[in-house]
Amino acid sequence: MAEQQTPDREPPDPVEMSRSMAEIAERSQRLVAEFVGRQKAGDGVPNPDPLNIGDAFMEMTARMMADPAKVMQAQMNLWNDYMKLWQSTTQRLVGEPAEPVIEPEAGDRRFTHESWDENHLFDFIKQSYLLTARWMQSTVRDVEGMDDKTAQKVDFYTRQFADAMAPSNFVMTNPEVLSATIESGGENLVKGLKNLLDDLERGKGRLDIKMTDTEAFELGRNVAVTPGKVVHQTDLMQLIQYQPTTDKVYKRPLLIIPPWINKYYILDLREKNSFIKWAVAQGFTVFIVSWVNPDETLAAKTFEDYMTEGPLAALDAMEKATGEREANVIGYCLGGTLLACTLAYMKAEKDDRVKSATFLAVLTDFEEAGELSVFIDEEQLTALEQKMQEQGYLEGAHMATSFNMLRANDLIWSFVVNNYLLGKDPFPFDLLYWNSDSTRLPAAMHIYYLRKMYQENLLVQPGGLTLNGVAIDLTTIETPAFMLSTKEDHIAPWKSTYALTRLLSGPVKFVLAAAGHIAGVVNPPAADKYSHWTGTKNPESPDDWLAGAKEHPGSWWPVWAKWAGRHGGGKVEARVPGDGKLEIIEDAPGSYVKVRAQD
Repeated sequence: MAEQQTPDREPPDPVEMSRSMAEIAERSQRLVAEFVGRQKAGDGVPNPDPLNIGDAFMEMTARMMADPAKVMQAQMNLWNDYMKLWQSTTQRLVGEPAEPVIEPEAGDRRFTHESWDENHLFDFIKQSYLLTARWMQSTVRDVEGMDDKTAQKVDFYTRQFADAMAPSNFVMTNPEVLSATIESGGENLVKGLKNLLDDLERGKGRLDIKMTDTEAFELGRNVAVTPGKVVHQTDLMQLIQYQPTTDKVYKRPLLIIPPWINKYYILDLREKNSFIKWAVAQGFTVFIVSWVNPDETLAAKTFEDYMTEGPLAALDAMEKATGEREANVIGYCLGGTLLACTLAYMKAEKDDRVKSATFLAVLTDFEEAGELSVFIDEEQLTALEQKMQEQGYLEGAHMATSFNMLRANDLIWSFVVNNYLLGKDPFPFDLLYWNSDSTRLPAAMHIYYLRKMYQENLLVQPGGLTLNGVAIDLTTIETPAFMLSTKEDHIAPWKSTYALTRLLSGPVKFVLAAAGHIAGVVNPPAADKYSHWTGTKNPESPDDWLAGAKEHPGSWWPVWAKWAGRHGGGKVEARVPGDGKLEIIEDAPGSYVKVRAQD
């Protein structure tokens, strides 16, 4: 058999390479000069530890050193693991079969290239990294005597360090990058440097990693395309009413309150995965709040303002649009936290317009609020307050970075490898386009939310919060509720969200979806993905609930539609935007959602 010949490849053009390197040098010099200029213009010395990590690791180190026997045992465990790895690798080198000492977790995409398994050297590098990462994280988790918050912070940032040190993130220890570098004569690294400079320039000195081809998407053209009209607006939101697609609709309209930390069109990405389009097709008259992307002029807007100018204003407008006083309401994430506050406020005011409430991945008890808590302590909040007082808002990039760190391998390091080491352009992906479309947050509202809920956990205390002069109490809410939580949620951990079942006084149907905060919610039936669990009772413990729950294949959407239909108030002729007492302002998706944080 004739040997396979590797196809000839033209060597890199030295003139073009030289031109590229000169461009990189010039842009780099300019960026450094701009960075230095900004540092000189700033007041005082920058905080060397803005995330307040140092004290946590100092405490961890002190407690670790107080038990040297435990440290020695941890070292011995690591040594034993390395000895097993040497033996396994030696067996493979001499042609004998050997089981791996450690393997990547399911879903870890860093080591999918075949060389990580087939090449003995890279397999050794991979396994030695995994053993070391496991050792580091288990060692710090075993340190005794730290309070829960400090232990959580140490664990979180140890994982961040371990993720950053993965061999897949470096040229010489990533077989795919090495291969691309050899084949292209280094062109991938030159292109990667250009991509890095593009991201630094776009972020004005801050690394703004490009996750997708943003030019491939346009709101109203290929995302957020469900037909509808903006029929009302306040300083804080536009209210969109969607065009019906059925002759008959439920009498009570449906209001959706999304979080204002992100844009609403996560529920209307494409036709195939749009919850809004699907709900309209089920016969619901759907309205959704499209929150403003605030600037410094809205710095003084409070959490109360978000309630008054958001859901309360929307309910008033919906009655004018449809003639119906009663409504059903969905709240997603922070929008659901606002919904819970609004229902408690309405109960105190004897306002009974909301006949059913759906909570999608919603935290109300922040005692165990998940890994976002590592960004919320007195030192960080004080620094955040000072920054927001200067600007009047929190930059969208700040919150986006925090969320991305919760899944650093997927949302940070995978793009470092793809964009900077392989020199590739990111793939067009609607979800990542939405994820990159961050929003600003008004200073007054955001610091109230972080302090009163995340830090002090006052929402679950009867009378703990006062809105518009009214002390609210979640236990007074008797509205029938549908709760959807997601099993792998890093933002609203499902066992923490479950606490709301114990707070509400009305009937609660709790459903648990597989996947995470986004994929578990945005899971259309046609996709036939991700299962869900249902139960007949809501015991005190979430673990007890899951033990008695039944797993079902596919989406939770039809379960919700059946439940929500029972609260629909019967059927009436379909209502078209503009037919009621509200005039059409503009076509959906409206103008508020099109304002980007960089504008």
